[in-house]
Amino acid sequence: MHNLKLLLVSLALVIWAQELSAKHIIGGELQYQCLGEGRYNIIMKVYRDCREQLMAAPFDGEGFNDVGAYIAIYRGSSLVQNIRVPLQNKRFIDAPDYPCLIPPDNLCVEEGVYQFEIELDQWPSDQPYTIVYQRCCRNNTISNIVSPGDVGATFAIEISPLSQELCNSSPVFSSFPPTVVCVDNNIDYDHSAMDRDGDSLVYRFCTPLIGGGLAGGPDDPFGNTTACNGIRPDPPCPPPFGNVTFKSPYTFAAPMAGDPAVKIDPATGLITGTPMVIGQFVMGVCVDEYRDGVLIGSVSRDFQFNVADCDPTVFARVKSDATVGEKEYVINSCGNNTILFENESVLEQYIDTYRWEFDINGETMTLDSRDAEVTFPGVGTYRGTMMVNPGLSCGDTAEVYVNLYPSIEADFAFEYDTCTVGPTVFTDMSMTGAERIESWEWHFGDGGMSSQRHPSHIYTTPGDHVISLTVGDNNQCFDTREIPISYYPVPEQILVEPSSFVGCSPGTLLFDNISAPIDSTYDIQWDFGDGTSSFAVSPRHAFVEPGRYSIHLSIESPIGCYIEETFNSWIEIRESPVSAFSYSPEEPSNFNPTVRFFNESQNHVSQQWIFGNEGRSLENNPTFTFPDTGVHQVALIATHENGCIDTSFQEINIVPRVTYYMPNAFTPNGDGKNDVFIGKGYTVGMRDFELTIWSRWGELLYSTNNPEEPWTGSRNNEGETLPNGVYVYQVKYIEPRGEQVEFRGFATLVR
Repeated sequence: MHNLKLLLVSLALVIWAQELSAKHIIGGELQYQCLGEGRYNIIMKVYRDCREQLMAAPFDGEGFNDVGAYIAIYRGSSLVQNIRVPLQNKRFIDAPDYPCLIPPDNLCVEEGVYQFEIELDQWPSDQPYTIVYQRCCRNNTISNIVSPGDVGATFAIEISPLSQELCNSSPVFSSFPPTVVCVDNNIDYDHSAMDRDGDSLVYRFCTPLIGGGLAGGPDDPFGNTTACNGIRPDPPCPPPFGNVTFKSPYTFAAPMAGDPAVKIDPATGLITGTPMVIGQFVMGVCVDEYRDGVLIGSVSRDFQFNVADCDPTVFARVKSDATVGEKEYVINSCGNNTILFENESVLEQYIDTYRWEFDINGETMTLDSRDAEVTFPGVGTYRGTMMVNPGLSCGDTAEVYVNLYPSIEADFAFEYDTCTVGPTVFTDMSMTGAERIESWEWHFGDGGMSSQRHPSHIYTTPGDHVISLTVGDNNQCFDTREIPISYYPVPEQILVEPSSFVGCSPGTLLFDNISAPIDSTYDIQWDFGDGTSSFAVSPRHAFVEPGRYSIHLSIESPIGCYIEETFNSWIEIRESPVSAFSYSPEEPSNFNPTVRFFNESQNHVSQQWIFGNEGRSLENNPTFTFPDTGVHQVALIATHENGCIDTSFQEINIVPRVTYYMPNAFTPNGDGKNDVFIGKGYTVGMRDFELTIWSRWGELLYSTNNPEEPWTGSRNNEGETLPNGVYVYQVKYIEPRGEQVEFRGFATLVR
């Protein structure tokens, strides 16, 4: 158990050390303020990548039981102080506000501040004092240095002998560089610093310093070690410090790929240039402090530029009929010289102003509204521009081309017979100011179409149809005209299927009205010649009495068109026999499966009996023996002399019966006569049989589930011989159709 505890503790320390070595350092700086008499206020700022997906380590002093940052003070190369500085405060660095671009929103930079006072042991000294902090590690995705994830950073500042003598305070950077810059866009960042003493400042790119590494102390949960490649050396190692190694073609003076190259103005600290490669780039900026032309000190900042692909914020767009390329919009108008230009530019929250400019007969018309309405002098082609945020770097421009063509007007006429089915003839009457009309597109409202100039169309369905004609001319101008038509003629001829019918009474048939065009809006009346009628389009009717019937049908359309027709002696209904029969016995069973059938049919000359699948007969009153129990369907087909038939059906139930009877006495004396007690009967189909024998005092003496097994007069047929007397028996069983049978009686045993 003790070894297990040690293993768990060691594992926890390794995990903690791995967390502390997470790749997160993206920059840092140190500054000092002279308070007099060798006392200085030291401020250190450390910047880390705080994106959640990186699982970045916390600042020193944030973790459990973490005493803070390890900071060393060297005089020359001699260690004079090694202190632990707690984290004083931290804050998130706001993303830059680009007026024309939207940077990625997944970046996160956090600043941790450590502030403390020191008192130099010898002041002023003829040797410089160096305050130093070292920490692993940098982001392993950095693009411009070698093995960035394996090394950390050194943040150090030197207080020179002359600076001590003058009680000088270091310059202080005014702001932190932007957390992200956009690729292929200009950098214009003021990296200047302020100096409390009014000294002259000179800016330059310098080499970032390395410090710390992936080596950890196995006995220390914070992973610190006296080696300079520890996760956070304790104490931090003395100067001189190593430099990061840049990947070719990058250098400390050209840390980013740009066109123009990224550079810093030595007099103002303004960083300019246009980065052309997406990635993360480490750079160092040093500020040299001069007084009366003499260098008295330097301060440096090590930081990481994130170059990302940013989305533009504004796009000039115009609603149009067509586009040419990305920024040219074409609007066509036929016969209308007043055009409403609809602005579809985005993103509106970044747009402050709009401007439209149109060249009309050599003069420029300008409008400053979002949308614009312009009346042009006549037919022709006009050019204009639409600008968003004109005059600003965050702007965009669209070219607009307006083609004004002569008017075109679609029109047509049609002619048809309102009551008689026939073609509808259409006549094109369209006009255009262009050279010619080149296309006609007709839609007749019932799914029919045509591209002819003067088409004709036959409607197969009645109704209110909307006819549409779209015409187009050689300028690709189009116009559409719609005209409704009420088409409700009656059929040219009444057609009904079947055209004749001969059947037996009762005769039922469907009158399928295939006359066209008709639908449910028509007034349709049927007279079936038997005193009945119908108003359905295609009715079903049953003729009961024999005879010949004439059918009359009239059709009237919703607009009053009318047609009628009588079909004389169209339906012939012949007399049918009536099939019927009875049988005896009324309850046949397996003991009596022979049934006598009696034909009671009327108006028939012959008959046929069908006894299920078991047999047939042509006799008038046949007798039939059913081969098995169960329900059997018997059919009697009676035939009239005219050939009409009628069929009747009945189900004959052959009941399966079981009989079982018990004697009232037996003599088990071995004489071969009445020696056992056993029931008699027909037991085929019997289920769940049980016979039990009881004494007069309720003692169970014998039981069996086999109706063929007798009781021998002894206990359980194998025990003691029971004495003479009266015993009680009980019989239970289930008949073939599930009926339960139970009865009791007395069995007298006499020896």
